[in-house]
Amino acid sequence: MGEASKRSTIYFDPQLHAALRLKAAHSQRSVSAIVNEAVRTALAEDQEDLAAFRQRATEPTLSYEELLNDLRAHGKL
Repeated sequence: MGEASKRSTIYFDPQLHAALRLKAAHSQRSVSAIVNEAVRTALAEDQEDLAAFRQRATEPTLSYEELLNDLRAHGKL
């Protein structure tokens, strides 16, 4: 771990912890490295979702009925 690393206590479900330890052993990585990668991936996905929401904020909205009618009109329902 780098000098800037921060320590935190995380409580895992026992089965999840066992799976993490096995994955760490098989991949020759630490549990911390695996958890850090998973958290980075989750946060990146959140950022992508937020960016998509911002890009689509000006799109017109449809009511549920309008959506159903549109799907029917295009043969998708």
